[in-house]
Amino acid sequence: MGQYFDNEKLPSKMVKTECFILGKKFVFFTDNGVFSKDGLDFGSRLLLESIPLEEVGGKVLDMGCGYGVFGIVLNKVTSCEVDMVDVNLRAMHLALINSKENHCINVNVFESNCYSSINTKYSSIVTNPPIRAGKKIVYDMVMNARDYLEKNGHLFLVIRKEQGAKSLIVDLEKLYTVEVLNKKKGFFILKCTSK
Repeated sequence: MGQYFDNEKLPSKMVKTECFILGKKFVFFTDNGVFSKDGLDFGSRLLLESIPLEEVGGKVLDMGCGYGVFGIVLNKVTSCEVDMVDVNLRAMHLALINSKENHCINVNVFESNCYSSINTKYSSIVTNPPIRAGKKIVYDMVMNARDYLEKNGHLFLVIRKEQGAKSLIVDLEKLYTVEVLNKKKGFFILKCTSK
């Protein structure tokens, strides 16, 4: 759990990474104490490549944004307005740097413990929930998303089979209509729409 909450204790060692996704080149600065510090991880890439972009518009929330991959890529590819939130102060700092580095407009980065600082609704919420932070936080992120979605809005998320994807889907189906958009190498990409 240290990478999410105690990152200020780790020495900073910022690294510049690059990736091509959805036909565009992106530059991301990463650092110790943030998820996937070596560059874009497989699950996040699969999620971005699986989201039906025509359904992403209006205002989007990147929940648990890390260094900003989802928010930045979706902002550049769809021109949507994006809020990016995290509890990891180092990650939020990187998300701000990366927003500027990738010339994003209409992007806001702010601190929020799950939805504690959220007071608006979104057309889409996108997340790669921090499994290592524990089930309570993961469930807070995904189950409570429906309270912050506009009518007909969607929650898009990635979860690994070995990290409880099938049981999470069963629980999500109590609140949402769940569609598996993609499955690859043990990763499930889910689209959840409020019932």
